[in-house]
Amino acid sequence: MATIGTFKKTGNEYTGEIVTLSVQAKGVRIVPDLRATGDKAPTHRILVGRAEIGAAWSKRSTEGRDYLGLKLDDPSFSHPIFANLFDDEDGEGYSLIWSRPNGNRGD
Repeated sequence: MATIGTFKKTGNEYTGEIVTLSVQAKGVRIVPDLRATGDKAPTHRILVGRAEIGAAWSKRSTEGRDYLGLKLDDPSFSHPIFANLFDDEDGEGYSLIWSRPNGNRGD
């Protein structure tokens, strides 16, 4: 697991940054999707400036912890990035956590 982003919440919007070796995005906003319809529709949209770079879904862990499951995508990516946004233990902010997907890695 790796922390690839940090966010703060103001009202119902999250703002922060995403940083990896290939992505350095500041001013990232996760905003509610007021157009969402259906059970499988994203609950949030992810924006950098005016560009939409992904979507997020409200989820609940088996332990009852609420979080957002994010799918980030961009033409420069070879594959989408899937990560989860959890509130920090101290209650001050939120961390975007990425884990390598399970499965055959060709080892």
